[in-house]
Amino acid sequence: MSDQVDPSRQPAPEEAPPVSAAVLATPAEGLERRPQPGKRVVIIGGGIAGLVAAFELKRQGHEPLVLEAQYRVGGRVQTLRDFAPGLHAEAGAMRIPRVHDLTLAYCELFGIQLRPFVMGDPKTLVFIDGKRMTIADADAHPEQLPFDLADNEKGKTWTELWNEATSEFRAKYEAGGQASLDSLLREYDQYSIQEFLVSRGFSEGALELYGVMSFREANMNAAVVEQLREIVGKSFEDMQEPVDGMDALPRAFYSQLKPNIRFGAEVMSIEQSPDEVTVHYRTNAGRYSVKGDYAVCAVPFSVLRDIEVTGVEFSREKQKAIRELNYNASTKILFQVRHRFWEGEDGIVGGTTVTDLPIRRICYPSFSDPANERGVLLASYTWGQDALRWGAMDAETMLEQALEDVAAIHPRIKEEYEVGAVKDWYGDPFARGAFALFEPEQQTRLQGAIVQPEGRIHFAGEHTSLYHAWIQGALESGIRTAKEIHEAPPGFAAKGG
Repeated sequence: MSDQVDPSRQPAPEEAPPVSAAVLATPAEGLERRPQPGKRVVIIGGGIAGLVAAFELKRQGHEPLVLEAQYRVGGRVQTLRDFAPGLHAEAGAMRIPRVHDLTLAYCELFGIQLRPFVMGDPKTLVFIDGKRMTIADADAHPEQLPFDLADNEKGKTWTELWNEATSEFRAKYEAGGQASLDSLLREYDQYSIQEFLVSRGFSEGALELYGVMSFREANMNAAVVEQLREIVGKSFEDMQEPVDGMDALPRAFYSQLKPNIRFGAEVMSIEQSPDEVTVHYRTNAGRYSVKGDYAVCAVPFSVLRDIEVTGVEFSREKQKAIRELNYNASTKILFQVRHRFWEGEDGIVGGTTVTDLPIRRICYPSFSDPANERGVLLASYTWGQDALRWGAMDAETMLEQALEDVAAIHPRIKEEYEVGAVKDWYGDPFARGAFALFEPEQQTRLQGAIVQPEGRIHFAGEHTSLYHAWIQGALESGIRTAKEIHEAPPGFAAKGG
């Protein structure tokens, strides 16, 4: 999955909304032990949510079977290793906030070594209207940026303007605390980001400043509650990354689940009766079926739309949620270079450069290996319409055009570039988007139906959690579905199907 907010340009957040104590205890203690016959559970999708559901069910003596359409586990956690020896890069999720205690608990359980992920470096760059300056200079002299601001907005950074716009929300949250968050988010759920900022008096120039500098220009119609949740989520302080790549976590789950996973198994239909679930899938060798007492659907709704459901059909509310839930596009373009020239020329280690060019942002690696001069640069990381534009190109064209954009900021790239890689998550048939991203009122209208089991079928994935785009959400949702099935009485099927 692709973490949805930029690594370096975030205002200071407040307090993290915690996962429950019971959920947080699961990595170390497992689900509550209950003497019962093992339940057969078919899990559709070998991403993080499906893996943790299988892992926790297996620990309690159940019989999970994960059907994974691809040749690997991890879903939108995908570490690319087709680079020079010693180099890797992240096509999807690439960092873990220190406040995501559930994610860190599984890293600790599996002995996954972490190191700092550098969120911001004042030496990174702003390149807008052909003018190059450092982030530090842009923050110190915001009047140098070419945006037509109202008199009361001039001389302020985009973060200062954002903090002013959200001051009322922050004050209400500070007064009411964590218990007030749900009602606060319902109050603001009617607004898109743009509508919210306009209601707070943002001029057209301020909207453009905010959109460009925060990397949200392509997502200004997304629900503002996604961002307000991040304010209290403290999601961008003290980031970490696994030393051996983000796929260390799915690989650790896989090590415990090898006999419980079938690769190359693309699910075509789900047949449900009051007593069991039959999942029909195909491989290169033919078509097969497997029966279970329960099923966990751990693929995105954007993929589930193409899976036929027969027998006991889904409720109208569930069908609506599957059709309507918004998924955001994301595209990454990566360059292997002979030398990490940005470190020597500009002193940059980690952080992000912002630009109005089609690449929109450049993310620099946080780790500088003195024994290896080569590096992998995230030359372009885009969302929304920006990402769809790149995704419409073939890989060769993407690399060529991105190289031209990066050269406008870092001319030396043309002599240092060796090979590249691209990842278009919206065009990936097993993802159909990088992460769920609510439109206005979707949290209020859809969230209840999103998480509701349908008969013997339960639903997991970051899209079923309110931690959209984060591994934490996938883990939380997978534990929830495992717990629902583990605690279900024999012969029980949840209402809704």
